Amino acid sequence: MRVFLTGATGFIGSRVLEQLLAAGHEVLGLTRSDAGERWLAQTGAQAYRGSLEDAAGLARGAAKADAVIHTAFDHDFSRYAENCAKDARVIGAMAEELAGSNRPFIITSATGMGSRGAGQLAVEDVVDWAHALPRVASERAGFEAAEKGVSVAVMRLPQVHDTERQGLISPLIQISRAKGVSAYVGDGSNRWPAVHIDDAARLYRLALDHHQAGARYHAVAEQGVSLRRIAEAIGAGLGVPVVALTPDQAPDHFGWMAPFMALDMQASSAWTRSRLNWTPVGSDLISDLEAMDYEKLDVAS
Repeated sequence: MRVFLTGATGFIGSRVLEQLLAAGHEVLGLTRSDAGERWLAQTGAQAYRGSLEDAAGLARGAAKADAVIHTAFDHDFSRYAENCAKDARVIGAMAEELAGSNRPFIITSATGMGSRGAGQLAVEDVVDWAHALPRVASERAGFEAAEKGVSVAVMRLPQVHDTERQGLISPLIQISRAKGVSAYVGDGSNRWPAVHIDDAARLYRLALDHHQAGARYHAVAEQGVSLRRIAEAIGAGLGVPVVALTPDQAPDHFGWMAPFMALDMQASSAWTRSRLNWTPVGSDLISDLEAMDYEKLDVAS
């Protein structure tokens, strides 16, 4: 197939690109820059210039393809709600081009959307439409697209990691470096799910090759890693003390990250593994945190 891949030069999208090309697909990859165009050409993909700010332009890209995988997202988490609303607009615009066809459209969301309530295990067949996290806007946009006849599937991501980046944990490292301590809230027993980047990328490819309209997949290798273990690994890597904070202290210390630090977001991938015969083989989150070079790491990237 000819696949329009948004985020093709990004952390996740670039690995999805490798998977698609290796499987024999053609890729039309979204990029914002000349450097991105050159890199895509070197990989064997075709570049498509555009950005998340131009939803109509992305819709025109979708019109050129047999399938769409949407991994692009503005990862400025200090403007998370605004960026989730932008993502919903982009999904809606591309869906208009795909309506009435059987062309696969794989969008991206977060595993937390599958939780029935605070601290409960998130599963694929649940959507919490009242979830406090703004990323529910992406799932709502996908649902509305499906109602219009678009063949939508949802890839829900946990903390996606390697030895350079780890989702929300990357800005947490930055905060720990700036504050001189690595902190968690309460007893730190709340958990975040995780997956190695290569396992996540392979799952996107499997979801395309075995496309099922309406499916929701959880790219989860580890059901939940405690925030205390994460904080201890960061503390050891940075050489700073590890401390426990009260909920009242969290906003001042973590800033915009404070609401995330209190969440217990464990998630299952049992259905996903069975449906797509997917078995994660990458390193675990703590191993990657321990293997990082904290002196060279640009945690703000």
